[in-house]
Formats: sequence, structure tokens, C-alpha cells
Amino acid sequence: MRIAIYGTEIREEYLPVYQKTFELFRKYEIELVLSEEIRSELHQRFQMETTEITCFRKDLESCPNIDLLLSIGGDGTFLSAVPLALDMDIPMAGVNCGRLGFLADISPENLEEALLQFMQGDYTLEQRVLLELIHPTNLFPEFNYAVNELTVHKLDNSSMITIATQINGEFLANYWADGLIIATPTGSTAYSLSVGGPIVTPELEGLIITPIASHHLTVRPVVVPDDVEIELSIGGRGNQFLVSIDHRSAPLDFSQTIRVRKAAKTVSIVKFNNLSFYATLRNKLMWGADRRNPA
Repeated sequence: MRIAIYGTEIREEYLPVYQKTFELFRKYEIELVLSEEIRSELHQRFQMETTEITCFRKDLESCPNIDLLLSIGGDGTFLSAVPLALDMDIPMAGVNCGRLGFLADISPENLEEALLQFMQGDYTLEQRVLLELIHPTNLFPEFNYAVNELTVHKLDNSSMITIATQINGEFLANYWADGLIIATPTGSTAYSLSVGGPIVTPELEGLIITPIASHHLTVRPVVVPDDVEIELSIGGRGNQFLVSIDHRSAPLDFSQTIRVRKAAKTVSIVKFNNLSFYATLRNKLMWGADRRNPA
């Protein structure tokens, strides 16, 4: 079995997780493939012997036959690893060293159990929907897709913006707000949730449209089918607004119109039997955190 490990940085608190991971790989004779940046950082900063480890640079094409891409970090690290997994059609999982960890949901304490389940085939693969941004200038040429959400937002401290929104060419609303989020079911527990959007189970076929600080009190989030195309025309008193997909962002002039739709491709996420979505809600969001409620 061959597993690639991906990380964006190594903080002091991450080091024990890397050490444990390497020990487990040796114990179960799992071949390790490591990103070149992480291998170099482990060697230079922490004097770990990594010269014999196979490494990759910006893609995994030089390292075929990888069974799993394992991110170590938080959900942001997991999102950064998605392009690698899609390029090589590899399933993903994540070890959580961050805070909530909805995507990177394997705790360091449960890593050995998760590896054993993966080796034994005791898991399911969830196909998570991606959003595709359509714009003439190809704003994000390296990866024009979002796992969680696409957001349009006012820049800096400028006044609110107006977002004329159409669904398959039919006018939905003219939002007066600080911004607008279009989220996948996966992204329903991310930015959209923080501004009052609904939680949607990952298998639901829908997209969530959530305004940010709407000027109209009657405007609420809405869930639409995921086979529609959403068109956004943004205006305001300034010159530009901000468009972001997951953790990447770029400014655009108010004269620009963007379109959003479900991508043709999906990302495969490994889910183990003891890590259900509902258990994650209880554990991460402290649902029912009351001693009167059973665990």
C-alpha cells in the first residue's frame, strides 16, 4: 500500500502527529510519499531523517499507484490538497491538527484505527460536489473549483453591495448586503453556517444561497437544486468587489458578471464507520452538550 502525505506547514504541535504517522507506516509496512516542502522542513527544522523518503513537488504524476492522499493539518490544509487528489483520481482523508475539522476528521488518537480500517477496506467513499466558477478571465487558472463555497463580498470598509441573482436565467432577488455565499452541502458547515445558513447533509443534491448581513430583514437563505446555473451581477458605490472560492480570492470590477454551477467532477473522501456526519455534528458543534442528554 502506498499513501501520500500532504501538509502546508509544520507547527511545533504538529510534529508528534508526523512522528506517530511515520511510526505507524513502518509498523504496517505502508510505503510513504511526502511532499518535497514538508520533507525538507522536517529535515532542516526538526533534524528528522527523511532522505530515503520518496517525495513529490507540485503534483503526484511522478508517483503513480497511490492509494490514499492523507492531509495533516486542519480543514484549510485539506482544501489545499484537493487539486492533487483530483488530478490523480485519488481518495482523500485528513488528520485534524486544527480546530473543528469537518473535512480533516481523523483525530491523532484514532489514526492507527483509521489506517487499519483503510487497509482492510472497512470504509466508504463519499463523492463530494464541487462548484465551478465561470468567468471570461479565468480568475483562478490553477484550480477554478470550490469544495466549500463561492463568495462575493464588499471590499474593505466600503458600503454594502447589490447582488442581482438569477437562477437558470430567472430573476431570484437583488440582494443588498455585505456579500453572498453559494455553498455546497459540504460547505454548509463552513462560512455559510457562520452567517445563519442551514446545515445540509453531504448527500443532499442542493446548493445553499446565503446572504451576508442582508439589509432586508425578510431575506433568508435558500436551498436550490444543484443542477442549476447561478448568475451574479454585482454593483455598488465603490469600484470593485471580492470573489473567493474556498481560501483563494481575487478582486473584480463592478461591471463583471460571474456564473456558478456544479462541476462535472467530484472529490472522493474516505469516511470510516465510526465517523458519521451526525456524530461529527455532535462532537464538533457540541450539539446536545447537556448532561441530561445521552452521548
